[in-house]
Amino acid sequence: MNGYRRLAHPVLAHPQFLRFAIARFLTTATWQMMSVAVGWQVYALTHDALALGLVGLAQFLPFFALVLPAGQIADLADRRLVLVAAYGCEALCAGILLAFTLRDGEAVWVIYAALALFGAGRAFWMPTGQAMTPNLVPPEIFPAAVAFNSTLFQIAVIGGPAIGGLLYLAGPVVVYATALTLLAIALCLIVSLAPSRALRDGQSFVLSDVLEGLKFVFRQRVVLGAISLDLFAVLFGGATALLPIYAADVLAVGPAGLGALRTAPGIGAALTAAWLAWHPIGRHVGRAMFGGVAVFGIATLVFGASTSFWLSLVALACLGAGDMVSVFIRHLLVQLETPDGIRGRVSAVNAIFIGASNELGEFESGATARLFGLVPAVLFGGAATLLVVALYLRLFPELRTMDAFPQPRRNGEEAP
Repeated sequence: MNGYRRLAHPVLAHPQFLRFAIARFLTTATWQMMSVAVGWQVYALTHDALALGLVGLAQFLPFFALVLPAGQIADLADRRLVLVAAYGCEALCAGILLAFTLRDGEAVWVIYAALALFGAGRAFWMPTGQAMTPNLVPPEIFPAAVAFNSTLFQIAVIGGPAIGGLLYLAGPVVVYATALTLLAIALCLIVSLAPSRALRDGQSFVLSDVLEGLKFVFRQRVVLGAISLDLFAVLFGGATALLPIYAADVLAVGPAGLGALRTAPGIGAALTAAWLAWHPIGRHVGRAMFGGVAVFGIATLVFGASTSFWLSLVALACLGAGDMVSVFIRHLLVQLETPDGIRGRVSAVNAIFIGASNELGEFESGATARLFGLVPAVLFGGAATLLVVALYLRLFPELRTMDAFPQPRRNGEEAP
């Protein structure tokens, strides 16, 4: 028995964390499955690139409006109940999409309204989930818990789109019904957890405190440079919103092929994450950050010009690999530079940048595709990403020349 315990992953001895991690895995997989179904369904109803871009905008607007207050709530409230409410919003979204499809609805605004609920739910579970993890495991295995969560996330990112694409062959009803079932299981898992309050328990919600995370990020130029570089790179290079058009009109591979295309970036990211787990970046951190974003831009250019399904898959895998390097460095910088007492609010700011890059990137891609055409829009995004890299090399010399990661900041320690 002792030998087994030495071989087992350390988080397996903590059932509260395991239930939490499985719930996050199910919600991430659901999000990925539904993104395939929604993209294909919206394009089938409209045949309009801008309509696909509005899918991202519908999620981003409520997310942007709510995520900063959500970070403050994550620092003050019972995080378990916050997650219950957030996952409940996402289950309601899946239920609306299921009912809409069963009734053969054609009004696309209903889909956008449902996705707005999904964006509202994400606004709360992203910062709350990040802030809750340290409450569920001892400090000595917190890094292992983060790695375990990251591994499950990448599995969901890889498997979710592929499963969604395969299920869509039986119709969108099957996808949304499966998503609703998985979200119900996730809700049950979160409800079963013990209450999880922040260490700052007892303080009241103060509106001015909502901006503390934003102020902290703007004081830390290295953190600001890292997360805003990632923001603008993915904002301009967000070709994934246009994958339904590529799958239907350029590559002619259908819903299953769309699932494979959406899975390819996750495969590239997962392989890169596995490499980083065994060969973590210890030197030339700044160069690695810029190099990862540059690979992202180049891969976007290759994908935009490709008419080969297999070349497109390779390009998307390289895109995911470059993005993972950027994400890895950004997450470590945020974790190492942030005091514990404002982790929820800083996580909310980080979530804003992530959400803006993803959902606004989808809107930007859809809008430029409507204006300039599909391929020119993707090529423009890749070129703009490389231009952002060149600009940031000059604007943030402290990030460019950063050699090693900083030492962890203690709680209460002020930023320099």
